[in-house]
Formats: sequence, structure tokens, C-alpha cells
Amino acid sequence: MPEGPEIRRAADRIEQQIGGRVIDDAWFAFPELAEQAASFIGVRVARVDTWGKAMLVRFADQRVLYSHNQLYGVWKLHSEDKPPNTKRALRVRLSAEGHCASLYSASDISLWHAEHLTEHPFLARLGPDLLSQDVAPSDVQQRLNLKQFHKRSLGALLLDQGLVAGLGNYLRSEILFFSQLPPSARPVDLTPEQQQTLADCIIDVTRQAYQAAGVTNCEAWIAQAKAAGEPRRQWRFAVFERAGLECHRCGTVIERKRVGARRLYLCPYCQSA
Repeated sequence: MPEGPEIRRAADRIEQQIGGRVIDDAWFAFPELAEQAASFIGVRVARVDTWGKAMLVRFADQRVLYSHNQLYGVWKLHSEDKPPNTKRALRVRLSAEGHCASLYSASDISLWHAEHLTEHPFLARLGPDLLSQDVAPSDVQQRLNLKQFHKRSLGALLLDQGLVAGLGNYLRSEILFFSQLPPSARPVDLTPEQQQTLADCIIDVTRQAYQAAGVTNCEAWIAQAKAAGEPRRQWRFAVFERAGLECHRCGTVIERKRVGARRLYLCPYCQSA
């Protein structure tokens, strides 16, 4: 499943396609939305953003189209006269001034007023979005110390969307590596300095992944990995997907483990307990 940075980049592409434009045709597969399709004609798309892994198309009349791609949903962008050649099931099509954004295969789609969006049963459980909301390291550090989080292992906590929204499996491994923390560590066990480093990394690694199209590694280590012949799926990361290869920082062999039923990569030396 794509993580927050990938969803945010998809939102950017949709906004570039129809953002600021006026809807001249709307189509919805689900009856409860289809009956409102005509009411979108003449309404401007204000912006497109995300909350974790949910896509939010915001309209000038304060309505918000919520969708979650889950495993199979995908947005396709195209001109009005050239629909995509696909066998996927069309769920939503928004046409604006000849530009179209079409959502296929997704099943979690609903329409909300902006004032009531936080009442959505999925969004209500999420922490702040690091890419669409103004979140500072101090905010993340404060959340790490909340009662429901501070005694949980980081290996599990960093996948909990209630802490911050949008983190996923590759980000978890990369954040722990750059924080030099093992997955067994808990926020309550850390010094204030370690908590601050962790909070900084949660934000910095996520934002770099967004800005660099999924690349979380640093430039010097990327050059080193490319020189060693590593493919992109490896050199883009500092530890993720690099089991059996040497740690860029210390030379120890990177290990792969199962933590929370999902694979996690770490350096056993740099991230010793």
C-alpha cells in the first residue's frame, strides 16, 4: 500500500489537473453520490490534499470528497476526450474545463462538509498529517509522550496512524535507522534528546520521501550505493530492502526482521538497544 508521501504526490498531480478549475461534469458510481452529481456543475475545485492515506478533494462550496485507495484504488488523469484504456471499475469522474480526474476500483468514497470532516470514522482516529498540516517536531514529541503511546514499542507505534498519519513500513525502518533506535525502544525509555531526534526524523524522513519521490537516503550514501551497483529499490533507502548489505554508516551487515507481522530492516550496531 502506498504511504503518505506517495498519496500526497498523487494529490499534487490531481490538483495540477483540476485544481482551481470549475466542474462541468461529475459522475459517481455509488447511488448516494450519483444523486448529487448535478450539484457539482459550476463549482470550483479549491484544492486537493491528504490526511494520511486518504485523498481529500475540496470544493469551493465547502464540500469535500473523501476517498481511500486501500489496496486497489487508483486515480487516472486524462483529457475529457481520451478516457483511460482500462478494465478497472470506474467509481468517480470529475471533469473540469476539459481536464479529467477518474478514480477506479476504490470502494471507500464519501462526501462531507468541511466542518464535519473530523467526524469521519476513519479520519477521527488519525493523528496529524505531516505533509498537509502544519506539524512541528515539538508537536510530534508531545504526541510521543501521550499516555496511549509512550509505553509502546516504536516498531509497532510508528505504524499506528493515531500517532501521526501517513507513516508506513519503509518509513518506519528509515526513521528508526536515522534516529539510531531499535524497534523495541519505547518513548518512555528515551532521553529528551533522543525523543527530539526521533521527532525530527519522523518529520524530516517523511518530508524527504515526499519531495524526492520516495528517496530517503542521503546523497553521499546514494553515490556509494550506486558505485557498488545497487539497483534503485535499494539505493533509494538507507536500510530498507538492504538486508545482507553493509550499513552505510558503520559497515555492519543490515538485518531483516519481522516486527508487528511486517518486515523491518535495521543495523544491529547503529541501532543497538
